[in-house]
Formats: sequence, C-alpha cells, structure tokens
Amino acid sequence: MKNKNVLITGAAGFLGSHLCDRFINEGFHVIGMDNFITGDIKNISHLIDHSNFKFIEHDVTEFVSIEGCLDYILHFASPASPIDYLKIPIQTLKVGSLGTHNLLGLAKAKNARILIASTSEVYGDPLVHPQTEDYYGNVNTIGPRGVYDEAKRFQESITMAYHRFHGLETRIVRIFNTYGPRMRLNDGRVIPAFMGQALRGEDLTVFGDGLQTRSFCYVDDQVEGIFNLLFSDYALPVNIGNPNEITIKDFAEEIIKLIGTNQKVIYKDLPIDDPMQRQPDISLAKKLLNWEPYVNRREGLLKTYTYFKSLSTEELYRSEHKNFSKNIKR
Repeated sequence: MKNKNVLITGAAGFLGSHLCDRFINEGFHVIGMDNFITGDIKNISHLIDHSNFKFIEHDVTEFVSIEGCLDYILHFASPASPIDYLKIPIQTLKVGSLGTHNLLGLAKAKNARILIASTSEVYGDPLVHPQTEDYYGNVNTIGPRGVYDEAKRFQESITMAYHRFHGLETRIVRIFNTYGPRMRLNDGRVIPAFMGQALRGEDLTVFGDGLQTRSFCYVDDQVEGIFNLLFSDYALPVNIGNPNEITIKDFAEEIIKLIGTNQKVIYKDLPIDDPMQRQPDISLAKKLLNWEPYVNRREGLLKTYTYFKSLSTEELYRSEHKNFSKNIKR
C-alpha cells in the first residue's frame, strides 16, 4: 500500500487530521482538502512541510479536480456537531449531497475506492437498542437536526447507487461519538463542553434529566476501525464506535471526579430531537474487520483533557468558531 495516493476531505478537522497522520505513517501520499468552515489549520500544521503531504484549500460542494493518479478517497468534509449544523444548515446539506456527488464522480473518473463518513445520527432517536446496521432509524426530517441526519442518509443512498449502478468500490462507516485531541472546545458536543466548563470553573450543564445515554470511542480506535474498513471487501454500512454506554448525568460526575474540580451539575431543557439512547452494536465490525475498541474511557479522557488544558486563554473562552462568517456559502 505504500506510495498509494489518498485524498482526505475535511483534512483540517478533528477526525480528518488524525486520518492524515495515520495514512502518512503508513507510507501513503496524502492530499488533504478543507475549506476551513469548521476545520483549523493548526490541526495539520505539523504536516504542511511533510514530503508525503499536499494541502488544497477547497469547498467540495464545488467541482473537485485532482491531477494524476488517485487510489483512495475518504470523504470526511462536513459539520459534525449540533452547534455547527444549526448555524450552517444549508452548507451541511450541500456537503452531504453536492459534495458527496462531486467526490463519487471523482472516484469514478479516477477508478478510486471511496469511503464516506456517515454517522450514528442516521438512526435518529432510535427505537431499537443497541443500534444495528440493519435498523432503518427514527429521524425527524423537518426538525432542526434533520439537516445533518438527512444529509448523511442521502449520502449513504447516493453512495450505494454509485456502487450498484457504476460498480464503484465504496465503503460506508457509521461513526458513533468519538473524542480526543484536536476537538474544538466550543463545538457543542458533550466531552469538549464538559471539559471546557471545568477548565473555566463553570458548573457542568446537563440537558434534560441526564438519563440519556452515549457511548464514547477514543479517536485512535476510531481511526483504526476506519482504516480496516477501507481495505475490507464490504460495501454496506458498518458501525464503528465503543459500546460501553453511560448516562450523561453519570458522565458529568465522572468528568468532575477525573479532573478533581468542585463544580456542580446543573440541568437545562433538552434540545429538540436529542436522541435518548446511543449505543452501537459492533458485532459486524468484530466479524468483518477483526476490530473492537481498546482504549478505556479514563485513559482517553485524560489524554483529551491534557490537550484541552494546553489551549490558550483565547481558545478556552472563544464562543464561536472563527471561520464561520468568512467561509460560508449560502
């Protein structure tokens, strides 16, 4: 696999940047692409001068052209947190539809294998627990979260259409809650929200009664699962996540204990369509990919907290992503 060429969209984002690291470490030539709406150049600054890395600033909802041979595409360009896709709903829909269409067309033209990043949000507020890949989901198409959920559901549909109609080599990963260094502290997801509040000396905010559940997968485990899936022979969606489930209330207490702070837990109203349960069934990943997560939550949280603790005061108190206003196309 060495010396193969791979395009990674969303390369300056949380997961995308870790994937760039992994593929470069495996000897690939990596082309990173991002338009910096939610990505940050600092996530890939250590790669800019690497001989096997090339970066292109581009919005994948516009036509995508890559010179020369291309062997693999990983499509990870998308807002990925409620704060992001509620502020930029049109862009969220476009990157999942037009962006995916452009990249599938590129994969077809280059005869490249493409892996698209789907999400556990395709299951919506699930009526089946834990969630298996054959569950069709319970999604509110017209709710505020629908722009993300439906963009990803469409993304899966058009990917399978290209696979069946054109014979394109495609892979689909359904990503469950993932965390680790390079997450944005202000992105609205529960781990950076709790850790940011703890670092600022604020009480930890839990929405609803806190009995809703989540399952958290450390980024190194997630990247390993994605890497294995790309080189598998399986075209249908595969869940990649950690099945170790915990309530948000218990998780808040766990964060306070881990960090050793004196904050309290406070409660606010639950957002519309916030899923009450989230736990992956990873039986398929175990069977097909010989994959399961290995990093325990305490170890992963300590690494993540160390990263957040290293951020500047400006980053710690920034309430909105700096690139939203200048890069959004309606």
